[in-house]
Amino acid sequence: MTDIPATNPSAQANRRDFLKTSAVGATAVALASQIATRAYAAADDTLRIGLVGCGGRGTGAAAQALSADKNTKLVAMADAFGDNIENSLKNLQSNDSFAGRITVDDAHKFTGFDGCKNMLAAGVDVILLCSPPHFRPEHMKLAVDAGVHMFVEKPIAVDAPGVRSVLETSKKAAERNLAVVSGLCWRYDYGMRATFEQIHQGTIGDIVAMQCSYDTRGLWRKPRKPEWSDMEWQVRNWLYFTWLSGDHGNEQAIHSLDKMAWAMKDVPPVVCSATGGRQVRVSPDFGNIYDHFAATYEYSNGVKMFFRSRQQDGTQVDVSDHVLGTKGRADIFKHRIVDNEGKVIWKYEGPRNNMYQTEHDELFASIRKGQPINNGEYMCYSTMLAIMCRMSAYTGQKITWEQAMNSQEVLGPKAYEWGPLPVEPVAMPGLTQFI
Repeated sequence: MTDIPATNPSAQANRRDFLKTSAVGATAVALASQIATRAYAAADDTLRIGLVGCGGRGTGAAAQALSADKNTKLVAMADAFGDNIENSLKNLQSNDSFAGRITVDDAHKFTGFDGCKNMLAAGVDVILLCSPPHFRPEHMKLAVDAGVHMFVEKPIAVDAPGVRSVLETSKKAAERNLAVVSGLCWRYDYGMRATFEQIHQGTIGDIVAMQCSYDTRGLWRKPRKPEWSDMEWQVRNWLYFTWLSGDHGNEQAIHSLDKMAWAMKDVPPVVCSATGGRQVRVSPDFGNIYDHFAATYEYSNGVKMFFRSRQQDGTQVDVSDHVLGTKGRADIFKHRIVDNEGKVIWKYEGPRNNMYQTEHDELFASIRKGQPINNGEYMCYSTMLAIMCRMSAYTGQKITWEQAMNSQEVLGPKAYEWGPLPVEPVAMPGLTQFI
């Protein structure tokens, strides 16, 4: 059985030690002086949490952060829309275990496109970045510049310039001793960790092929109200617009691609060839994303990875991952390895955990220890796997890793204003050009 590291610190550093680990471009004394002037600054070692993006996932992340470390407070919330903040706050306040640790007053509810920036100016120690993926690169940059530790939901960008930005930001975070924990949650699942350890130790032999599926049904959408501008309608329904989500392969099926990247020790593929389209979700209500993808990734050592994803109501659900080797194969979700004759040669029998909670347990423990986690590189590479699939499917062309990483395509409007915003046409393979 694989040993599982403890997730809760046995001792907490005092606030002075915490500030030392968060120094950015100045001495610890200077930073301590700066933070002491901020709102909610405490004389003890309380970590002040700020939530950016107050939907369901953000609300869950805030609850997990508060549960991870009892000496924390949620002090600020930001979202494009005030009603999202109020709904999230009400949900969190209904949990009696957080009594006295949610201190968000009206002055620390930040709305609009500058909400994250304004929150950081008010002062937090840890920020939870759960807004639509388009905004994540800028929010991460702001957080690192402010010397703030962060939890970053997946995916981390919607285009290659965004990925390149996050790679640079993550390097700066490491230099400044700031934590960057990714929302690619399966890497925090004990059974998954043990399974991939077996793969990396050679239990299945050399990897020869991988197959992953994220075939599921539709997700939520919000019918347009007459008073909503184009921008508001799109942001409230961000799943369905490529500039906001990166398409569903990037926003949801990235979990499957991330596990395959994990199996390959995050060495990127050489090339991707993909297909996709809109068969069922064809009305304007569904923006401009596809409802299915299929792709083949090729690695320099000859390994091929086969990926598919689907979001179509009424269809069979298949969320599964398999890694095939010269000595056997791993069924990732069953945490089981069989040899070439089908005999089970290893199965995880260790403790089970809530991976969403463990992300935050380990985040806060690492901050307290002064040894902050940084998941920056792999979360960028896994996001790029999803983006290059989209690039290939949208254009109908093979896309190399170098092409994908160096793409100059920037998704999104030139200005963030609550007004008209035409929806970009649905991509057409053979017509849509790679940029």
